Amino acid sequence: MSFEYANWPLPDNVRAGWSDRIGGVSEGPFHGLNLGRHVADKPEHVALNRQHLAEQLLGRPSIAWLNQTHSTVVTEASQADSSKSQDASYSTDTKHACCVMTADCLPVFFWQHDGNKVAVAHAGWRGLADGILAETMAVFDQPEKVSCGIGPAISQANFQVGEDVIDAFSSWPEYRNFFRAQSQVGKYLADLPGLAKDQLLRLGASSVYLSELCSFDDATRFYSYRRDGVTGRMANLIWRVDESAG
Repeated sequence: MSFEYANWPLPDNVRAGWSDRIGGVSEGPFHGLNLGRHVADKPEHVALNRQHLAEQLLGRPSIAWLNQTHSTVVTEASQADSSKSQDASYSTDTKHACCVMTADCLPVFFWQHDGNKVAVAHAGWRGLADGILAETMAVFDQPEKVSCGIGPAISQANFQVGEDVIDAFSSWPEYRNFFRAQSQVGKYLADLPGLAKDQLLRLGASSVYLSELCSFDDATRFYSYRRDGVTGRMANLIWRVDESAG
């Protein structure tokens, strides 16, 4: 499959979706379509995989690869800089595809209803708690005219965390609704997609769509850091196309 287009109600001139690990030339723990250069895969394999992905994208936009460090930095896609920490990008042109890599963390997509601006953010629990989604929403003038989508990520059933994580969200309204206590003292199952959806709606988003896909559950299709430790990365992209592109 390699790349799946999201079936959300996007504007006619916007495309969004995510890669999986099927296909590609990477081997060993990265086997398949690994797109991360930072995971000790062979550079030539990553380059071929990235070329394969780029060839599948309608309009052939340039992919804005980021140096993701769980920061709250948002950049214009045309200004993506691998020497700087950047965890979200936005674009108003048709030349660049906004992109974040994931292997359990949340890929969160943003699009204006008129199709004139798009964005995507990488949100692990740290970035989510620190405000990466609020920083990304801030690049849009009217949040009520923005919809969002959350791509494949680790589900609550598979994401056990400690007190440090629940404490990080303690200032959020009704945050405890998204943590389920376990029999082991101090352990919880955290609902990252639920936390993100709740915050996006509180930030004013018109609607939030979920992929309902768990990266941890499907080892054939998705990379998962929590499941495998040493593993590859998927790419999550959103971009604008010329109206004539179809």
